Amino acid sequence: MAKSSTPTTIATASGEISADQLGRTLMHEHLVIGYSGWSSHTTVPQASLEDEIAICVDRIQELQELGYRSLIDPCPNDLGRDVELAAKVAQRTGFQIILATGLYKQAEGGVPYWHFRSNFAPQVEPMAELFIQELSEGIGESGIKAGIIKVATGVGEISEYEKTILLAAAKASVETGAPITTHTDEGSLGDQQQKILTEAGVPAHRIIIGHSCGTDDHDYHMGLARGGSYLGFDRFGIDAIFPDAKRVAALARMIEAGAGDRLVVSHDSVWCWKGQPFAPGMLESFGEDAFNPTFFERKIIPQLREAGVSDEAIERLVVGNPRRFFEGEKLATLA
Repeated sequence: MAKSSTPTTIATASGEISADQLGRTLMHEHLVIGYSGWSSHTTVPQASLEDEIAICVDRIQELQELGYRSLIDPCPNDLGRDVELAAKVAQRTGFQIILATGLYKQAEGGVPYWHFRSNFAPQVEPMAELFIQELSEGIGESGIKAGIIKVATGVGEISEYEKTILLAAAKASVETGAPITTHTDEGSLGDQQQKILTEAGVPAHRIIIGHSCGTDDHDYHMGLARGGSYLGFDRFGIDAIFPDAKRVAALARMIEAGAGDRLVVSHDSVWCWKGQPFAPGMLESFGEDAFNPTFFERKIIPQLREAGVSDEAIERLVVGNPRRFFEGEKLATLA
């Protein structure tokens, strides 16, 4: 497969845009999530499509009131991705929603299907062909193209299945020029993700190492930054996983260290759930700020200012860096 040039346009649920049309952008939010097997839980009432649209429209309108114009919903193919929902929400709000193609981590993704296929042939090429088609032609019969590739790893080590997905994503990225965003757990394995993807030909600056804010290990963060990739500080508000106070301090320290040009922010919020993955009442126990995509603007920006981060640096997190990431601009070398 021949390497293509970086796309000059970004595919969204409502058509193609240029990077300078993104405006204020959140880089990791979810309209809906459905873990593999959710449909087996038939005793749980499910929201209708119209109910889900209404929930998502309300969230989008809250973001629009704060000046946001775009978001990435990096839901992979096997985690409940709903192209119709995204398209209808985009149509009703005028908001720019960038969808993903890709597959989730072994522990919680669609591994049985791909594992079964692997009994008969290697799966890197078929996965890559799937990603390429969704990026170049559209997702299913929708005609809506994915604008980014999503990959994920779990805890401890990258499994062979997860490595297969990473290599397939790399082939698709090299073929199409599409960028890649990742999921990591506990702020780990991002360096290994970066190594696998770049050794397979993906330019480091076309990669976001997601959920890097799962740790405040500054050396880990700087290693990724020096490797030339973007870091996602993209779980603000989920204090139960890692304290927001530590996220804020780590983000401010990275900016002070000169890495402010390669940081993007978000919440990993989920607005609709398929099935009932949490026990009844558990979501409410996380607090009102969990899974709220306005939290960064309302609560984290004031904390960053208190930590000495300038308004210019904050604006770069939500406007300049997303734009440059999609434009494919190579990042400067860090000392």
